[in-house]
Amino acid sequence: MTPATLLAAGLATGLAAEEKSAEVTDWAARIGWLVGLALFVALVYWLMREGWKWRGTLQGDLPELPTAPEAPGEAKLTMSGRYHGSTTAGQWLDRIVAHGLGTRSRVELTLTDAGLDVVRPGATDFFVPTAALREARLDKGIAGKVLTEGGLLVVTWAHGERLIDSGFRSDHAAEHNEWVDVINSMIKTTTTEGAER
Repeated sequence: MTPATLLAAGLATGLAAEEKSAEVTDWAARIGWLVGLALFVALVYWLMREGWKWRGTLQGDLPELPTAPEAPGEAKLTMSGRYHGSTTAGQWLDRIVAHGLGTRSRVELTLTDAGLDVVRPGATDFFVPTAALREARLDKGIAGKVLTEGGLLVVTWAHGERLIDSGFRSDHAAEHNEWVDVINSMIKTTTTEGAER
């Protein structure tokens, strides 16, 4: 075949391909898949919500959270940041959801001689009396939140028959070390005073 014949054959094939109509989209099948996917997502969301409510029911023995006294005293430390949740002490995946402790939120922490005041806009506030404080430490994670090593301030406190770890992250992470030192110093002082009595 000559080059001219090949060129003509190529053009004819190209024209024939252009004349071929585009494939028809099967809209019914596509819509069916989208509806099925939306139903699946809704089912997963509903199951997660029911699991959250079930966990709250299982933790129904947890007493009501204490509230701050009217005159807690002068603030030793204050901090703005985020509350990342609470777990059973030492079990960082066992989230506590009763009384709103499982709700993540912004937080304003104030430490006084009376204890730790946890104010959470849009969620339940609570207060940890000094006598209930057990430990403060830096950690890297709590249920559902993992940060860099030392990126989380974890405060262990007693409530009813349970020891609870509550995780906080300051807007200025450099503050965490001072919080750990002051809280642990308060705990040591309270323990020493209790032993002397």
